[in-house]
Amino acid sequence: MMTSRVPAAVDALLAILRAAPALSEVAIVDGPEALNYTQLRRLYVGWQPDGEAAVSLQQEFNAAGARTRNEAFTISCYAEARAGDKDMKARRDEVFALVGEVETALRATNEAPTAPTLNGTVLWAHLTAGDLAQEQTEGSIARLAFTVTCQARI
Repeated sequence: MMTSRVPAAVDALLAILRAAPALSEVAIVDGPEALNYTQLRRLYVGWQPDGEAAVSLQQEFNAAGARTRNEAFTISCYAEARAGDKDMKARRDEVFALVGEVETALRATNEAPTAPTLNGTVLWAHLTAGDLAQEQTEGSIARLAFTVTCQARI
C-alpha cells in the first residue's frame, strides 16, 4: 500500500529539471551535496541551507469511509548563482532566472503535458514561496530558497 507520493514526486521533479533544455548547464542536485565552488550555478531539490526538512507533508482522509487520503506537501529547493566578481545585480538576476526556468519546466507544454502533475505523481505542483539571500565574499553570491508545493491523492 502506498503511504505517500513524496518519493515519486521528488524523483519526478528531479527528472523534469534534468531534462529541461534551459537548465542543461546547471547542476541539478538531489538533496545536500558537498560544496563544489567550480560549479557556479546549482539547483538543489529536497534541501535548503539551514533547513530542517527536505519535504513537509500533511495528510487527511479524502471522504467518509477512509478509502483515500489527500496529501499536501512542500519540497524544499534552493538555487544559487555565484561568480568571482562583485556584480550583485547580475547574480540576483541569474538566480531568479534559474528559478524562472524551474517554474517554466513545471508548466504544461506540448512536449511535456504532464509536467504540472510531476509526470502523474501528484494532482498538481507549483512554486509557492521563496527567500532571497545575497552575499559578497570572494565574489558575489545570490541564493534563493524556494518551495514546490504539491497536492496528491493516495
